[in-house]
Amino acid sequence: MMSGYRLLLEVLVAVTDEAITKIKQMIVTGELSPGSKLPREADLAERLGLSRNSLREAVKALSLIHVLDVRQGDGTYVTSLEPNLLMGAMEFVVDFHQDDTVLNFLEVRRILEPAATAAAARAMSDEDLAALQEHLDALPADPSVDELVQADLEFHRRIVAGSGNPVLASLLDSIAGPTHRARIWRGLTQQRATERTNREHRQILEAMRARQPDVAHAAATLHIAGVEEWLRQAAAAGNETD
Repeated sequence: MMSGYRLLLEVLVAVTDEAITKIKQMIVTGELSPGSKLPREADLAERLGLSRNSLREAVKALSLIHVLDVRQGDGTYVTSLEPNLLMGAMEFVVDFHQDDTVLNFLEVRRILEPAATAAAARAMSDEDLAALQEHLDALPADPSVDELVQADLEFHRRIVAGSGNPVLASLLDSIAGPTHRARIWRGLTQQRATERTNREHRQILEAMRARQPDVAHAAATLHIAGVEEWLRQAAAAGNETD
């Protein structure tokens, strides 16, 4: 009985996957463009050689990852397909990871964000860099942990957005969930976290204002690696006490 149920489930998944693939192909080839409305369910199912049930399941799956937008009483539309919209699904998955896997996300961030920082050093306007300086200067001398974390998040968000690469910016933003928890943990437990974070932020910005991408890359790498190393040591210490 169980093997028969499993076989039926596998068939249903395969049929839904086929439906997803066919809809995706229509978008990739340009037959369906961002913002366009899908044909009526019955017409589309017949056209693609699918059952209406499998098409319906495919639409549900694609709407969950923001490829399609189901509007009650109006129809189903292809979304804008902007990177920040599509990366939302990754953020949803990332949030399920526990703190013991934050190191994996920090490693990804350490690899990607310095490249974004170097690009921002070349691309951001003098006005944007001046505004970034004002953002750093606005942090109170003795900020709360929440103020420090929010200021840190905004500082890095502005830089990756200034890289000029929306895909890279969206990807880094999508992994901010677990690294956000790491920042809070660090702010709660590490002495002089405010002083160190502020100093490293200013070093990054100084290199950017000097239009030195390589120096900005190195400063960002050291900054993120410091958080990563601190968390690695904290995790090791926690395992020893278990």
